[in-house]
Amino acid sequence: MLIKIVFFLFPILALSQTEICGKWLEEEKRSHIEIYKTDANTYEGKIVWLAEPFNENGDIKTDIENTDSSLRDVPLNGLIIIKDLKYLKNQNWGDGTIYDARSGKTYSLNANLKSPNILFMRGYLGFSFIGKTTSWSRVEN
Repeated sequence: MLIKIVFFLFPILALSQTEICGKWLEEEKRSHIEIYKTDANTYEGKIVWLAEPFNENGDIKTDIENTDSSLRDVPLNGLIIIKDLKYLKNQNWGDGTIYDARSGKTYSLNANLKSPNILFMRGYLGFSFIGKTTSWSRVEN
């Protein structure tokens, strides 16, 4: 009987951890970020769509605000901005980082899935209560 319960619950537990996976429209509606699970059992997110993929000169937008000058020619489309995010419990992820390509800064990151289509992302420096929460919407495939 116990084995049946474990086999029944395992898919439900695995599903809850991966509900964050998919494409998300960030709050400013200027980019889509695809979140996926890595082989290291963490989550990453990369930019997969930009509302304005070209700069004023018609060139592909790159990571011009990066503090590392050797990375300023890296295209924004395809850039991994979420790293090392871990599933904690109860639709919460944490211990990750998020890179803000608009400022060139990296922040600690917590995420909370409020509903299947709404994701709250909290970026912060130091303490989580000193930060900013944004709301992302799931993009229909």
